[in-house]
Amino acid sequence: MAWLDELPLGVLVLACLVLGLAPFMPEPHLWQKLKMLAGGTLSAPIDIFDLFLHGAPWALLLLKLYRRHRTS
Repeated sequence: MAWLDELPLGVLVLACLVLGLAPFMPEPHLWQKLKMLAGGTLSAPIDIFDLFLHGAPWALLLLKLYRRHRTS
């Protein structure tokens, strides 16, 4: 996990804002896919891929913040 510790926090925040929330209108893909997951309609492979693609920056940011908090 050293690569995550060395990754600048700003890069992850930017990735969350750009990739994590794209497209911005009418609603972010991540939000749409999370609603589909909660509703039980997330079954198409492209939708699952979209969930991982748009959710990855958020997962990495949360993991980095957790590791920073734990070591401080």
